[in-house]
Amino acid sequence: MFKLIITVGLLSIMVLFTLTSANKVEPNNGNESFKNEFLSRINKVRQQGCKCGTTYMPPVEPLVWNGVLANAAEGHARDMSKRSYFSHTGKNGSSIEDRIKLAGYTYNGYKSFAIGENIAFGQETIAEVSNGWFKSVGHCKNLMNADFREIGIAEYNKYWVQEFGGREAFTAREKELIKSGRLIIRRSVAKE
Repeated sequence: MFKLIITVGLLSIMVLFTLTSANKVEPNNGNESFKNEFLSRINKVRQQGCKCGTTYMPPVEPLVWNGVLANAAEGHARDMSKRSYFSHTGKNGSSIEDRIKLAGYTYNGYKSFAIGENIAFGQETIAEVSNGWFKSVGHCKNLMNADFREIGIAEYNKYWVQEFGGREAFTAREKELIKSGRLIIRRSVAKE
């Protein structure tokens, strides 16, 4: 497991793998019903709270759709499909952070930055992949993580990718302190 800590940040990654045959289809990731079904399913559970394995996860704020994260998710889903692999690490060595930042989701100007990713392969429907992610402890904890406030999801040839993000902006007072040099921000990256 990797953790990216930038002031108050977390990167947790988990893998769900289900083997089935992959049929070639075009993604429907930009489709409003695709977005709405995912958000409805996820936010219903986030609103109620749930158990991830034996750990109770209390209710948290709903996730909102982020097009930049969806673009990062679609790029990774397409790459895994076209290059026949299944991993959080791209064939070119790219990490989750690399892909998300390249898509334009960055931490510049924010006091906290949290990212994460769930991937799956082979599921036929949004219901099937969502249920699988909620039944998997690590995936469930990503879905219920209060640090994550935004999500982008894509499916391509039965490769499913969820990209999570959470950023908190500096307050006006904090910006003044930074500008004056009385507040210094240190960014650190830790791997576990």
